[in-house]
Amino acid sequence: MTPEPEQPPRDCPLCPRLAALRMANRAAFPDWHNAPVPSWGPRESRILVLGMAPGQRGANRTGRPFTGDHAGRLLYATLVGCGLASGVYEERPDDGLALTGCRITNAVRCVPPANLPEPAEVRACNGFLAGELAAMPNLRVVLALGVLAHNALLRVFKVPAARLPFGHGAVQTLPGGLLVADSYHVSRYNTSTRRLTAAMFEAVVREVIARVEG
Repeated sequence: MTPEPEQPPRDCPLCPRLAALRMANRAAFPDWHNAPVPSWGPRESRILVLGMAPGQRGANRTGRPFTGDHAGRLLYATLVGCGLASGVYEERPDDGLALTGCRITNAVRCVPPANLPEPAEVRACNGFLAGELAAMPNLRVVLALGVLAHNALLRVFKVPAARLPFGHGAVQTLPGGLLVADSYHVSRYNTSTRRLTAAMFEAVVREVIARVEG
């Protein structure tokens, strides 16, 4: 049986800047999660959704990826609509939503200042991403939400970003045969500017499903 992937400890010391923000958040918001956000969903899934990092008032508050902020609305509505999740997303971890056909994790597990991790923080957390990939025995496709997630995945495989550049809607093959499918991030900025529409995102997700079922 594939062992459970290593998760960063609650007081992970690897990134001093993120640890300092975590402690400040614990003082200011003691009822929040304020710790590395664990992956969510069945490890037997063939699809891994890879985000960037927890949002300050989203997953950092609730403890579940993409839960409690704007980004989760499009993500979870699409996953439910495409049959990869069941239930109704109500922006809280006890809403009864369940992932049935995918798992979700982030390239960086702790909330960063201004919601933007630094390159050193992506590198420091990369071992946890590698562990997630190794612990998913049926994994076929990683859906990377944004350039940072895409490049973090490439780092696991030691593939230069210039060799497999990010491109919305692109599906490319990593060493060993794993596929990476790219989408613009489901952020408020991207959706409000219509850089990413619901139809665009659904098209990418349905392409991912077609690849794992083909």
